[in-house]
Amino acid sequence: MIQRSTRSYRFILQAGLLLGFVLVCTSSAFSQQRVQFSQYMFNGLIINPAYAGAEEALSLTLMHRMQWTGIDGAPVTQTLSGHSLFRKKSMGLGFSLVNDKIGVHKNLTAMGSYAYHLPVSNSSWLSFGLQAGIHNRKSDYASLYDGSGNDPLVSASGLTQTSFDMGTGVYFRSPRLHVGLSAPELLPEKSVVNDSLTVHWDNTTWFLFSKYIITLNDHINLEPGLLVKYFPDTPISIDVNLNAVFYDAVSFGLSYRKDESVDFLLRAKVTPQFQFGYAYDYPTGEIPKTAGGSHELMLNYRFRYAYTKVDSPR
Repeated sequence: MIQRSTRSYRFILQAGLLLGFVLVCTSSAFSQQRVQFSQYMFNGLIINPAYAGAEEALSLTLMHRMQWTGIDGAPVTQTLSGHSLFRKKSMGLGFSLVNDKIGVHKNLTAMGSYAYHLPVSNSSWLSFGLQAGIHNRKSDYASLYDGSGNDPLVSASGLTQTSFDMGTGVYFRSPRLHVGLSAPELLPEKSVVNDSLTVHWDNTTWFLFSKYIITLNDHINLEPGLLVKYFPDTPISIDVNLNAVFYDAVSFGLSYRKDESVDFLLRAKVTPQFQFGYAYDYPTGEIPKTAGGSHELMLNYRFRYAYTKVDSPR
């Protein structure tokens, strides 16, 4: 009888831990399948490996995002990415480091990207990309345990796991039109917390991105864009945005994320090589009324080189 009661006690506590995990990760208040950014249109590598080298310069980008300020355990994310073009504009190489914390979970991702750029006209390119790397996940399930009881198996529940992942994408770009389709993370994962608790990660998210550049005059461009995100067994997420670019130096934008937020975007070039961006997301839809807005900061530096043509004496 005592042994049966102990087993029941362990089962109830472990079920409570799993329920807490599910609530943190899949409730409507925290429903996101992958790291989310509002300024993805300014840093295409974070959603599509085929973008590596598309800016035809060595480009380094740092982003910091605080989501739903005011809610304990809300996502906080930092990412550092870089990419450049090589071999007569045919090959792009890149990398991305992402540090993400949400609730009891800490995730560190390191990815390397390769893209092959195929010219389809004098000013249009079709790019194919691959990326591969690792995820390191740390989950402190024991922090969900209120301390009552003395079961060491439950109180020590936690997860640290490193896994391999890969992704792919295709990207078309021209002076007017950009279109990309990608799946940055393809491989499912299974993590064993202990002998009776297993967590399945199914993290394949598809991204369809497009934008079109409309020239109003010599100094003003409009850039309408669309991002569709598909994750199995969840509603399709749609972002619609519009950026107005003045003198190719300052842009103001507005974005609507279906059933989630209205986003205000600002980007400015301090110098021809250095620019910064800021986004503020105002929560809508099913996001709790107690949630504050989301803040996102972007810093980008592009190393551009000037080549002098030298005629061969032959």
